[in-house]
Amino acid sequence: MQFLIKIQRRYLKSTFTFLILIPILAFAAATDDLPDFGDSAGSVVSPEFERRLGKLFLNQVRQFERVVNDPEVESYIQSIGYQLASHSDNAEQSFTFFVVNNTAINAFAGPGGVIGINSGVILNSSNESELAAVMAHEIAHVTQRHLARQFEQQSLLSIPTAAAMVGAILVAVVNPEAGAAALASVTGLSTQNQINFTRANEEEADRVGMQTLVRANFNPRGMPGFFETLQRISRYSQSAAPEFLRSHPLTTSRISDSIARAEEYPEKVYENTHSYELIRYKLLVGSFKTGKEAANHLRGELNKNTGTAKDKLPIRYGLAYAYIIDSDYVRAKQQIDYLLKDDTDNIAYLLLAAKLQTKQSNYDAAFTIFKKAYQLFPDYKPVIKAYSRALLDVKKAKEARDILKNYERHYSHDLNTYSLLGQAEAMLGNEIETAFIQAEYYFLAANTKLAIDKLKFIKQQYKLDYYQEQRATARLAEFEYELELEENLNL
Repeated sequence: MQFLIKIQRRYLKSTFTFLILIPILAFAAATDDLPDFGDSAGSVVSPEFERRLGKLFLNQVRQFERVVNDPEVESYIQSIGYQLASHSDNAEQSFTFFVVNNTAINAFAGPGGVIGINSGVILNSSNESELAAVMAHEIAHVTQRHLARQFEQQSLLSIPTAAAMVGAILVAVVNPEAGAAALASVTGLSTQNQINFTRANEEEADRVGMQTLVRANFNPRGMPGFFETLQRISRYSQSAAPEFLRSHPLTTSRISDSIARAEEYPEKVYENTHSYELIRYKLLVGSFKTGKEAANHLRGELNKNTGTAKDKLPIRYGLAYAYIIDSDYVRAKQQIDYLLKDDTDNIAYLLLAAKLQTKQSNYDAAFTIFKKAYQLFPDYKPVIKAYSRALLDVKKAKEARDILKNYERHYSHDLNTYSLLGQAEAMLGNEIETAFIQAEYYFLAANTKLAIDKLKFIKQQYKLDYYQEQRATARLAEFEYELELEENLNL
């Protein structure tokens, strides 16, 4: 934790609590328009409404450009999230996990299983189980349907209010206190009623989250451990305690309850994955203003570290990454060579080595590394993205398209891979296919109307073969159906 003191001091005035959105989110719909799914909360807010609102919410969050787009960070947080979700009370619930580029300690569960984790949670966690505890807590908020249950308790909101609330929520992602104030003005909810109901939610999320944590084979002591970290940081600056923390206090009894629950499970050794350590240092580098500052910090940490050579590998990884950002390629290579000497097949090391070569425009050397990485991990999204992007840099569009299409056979594209595929098709002069990909991109980004317009444009402006005509017609019907549902839900 010592290497994070600088970051903690910088962000003591920021919000450091697990939850930002669930305690102040409350969406409702006219019950005539939504089906009853069999539980009292479902009769007020349907899972379908939450799912669609979640899609809209995630798209708006992306527009803040605070979401970490690093494929390795994204893949790591998703792997932990899906591992936990598969052991939750509702394994069929869909989730979307992402990291927000903010070193304040915070996490939030939005509608439709959208869960954001601030980089500060990862940086300030002492071990992987503490990070998993935060995520399990947020997953529990989703599986216990606290959004709908809070509305049922308040009985104050309607669908027209949801649009204004989405804007307030987005403010809350960046500035929790301002967001809470905006939401209060939109909803007119009693602050005390919100606090009382939120405490019940928090207690349930703690209990259910710990059960999920244990079933997913993480240390249950990770939850009280992170609570104690929050309490310690809060105590460090009592005078600047944020409003959200004061209104949702981390009480001694809450910590005691989590300790008591954890003690019910036998103690055993839980080790961090190597990926956890590497991702922490990658995010740490990103928390500094410049690569030079990060490199100076990590050099000092490396010199002070009294652990084994293996213990220092994550620091060296972060140091190499910092050197690349600082364009100090000679020193970066020294650290990368050291890493690869320890493990020639480590995918994180290989991707870092390839990044170093592409930064220097040494594409032949980079492709040698990429080919090895691709052979070892042909389904790993960070490899797919980095390799295809490098190929596009040197106009090898067909090779990039082949890699992306092969990936498409087994996995669905996200916004980034669709963007890369669209670039590849455009370079190859495939106007119609490029247009189809743009339509899919718009739909995935929750711009359903724009996706429909693009498909209509395709049908009107291009001479399509039979397959293309059927494809356009089928997707247009699907998109129009989706748009109708969104309009019925007033989204």
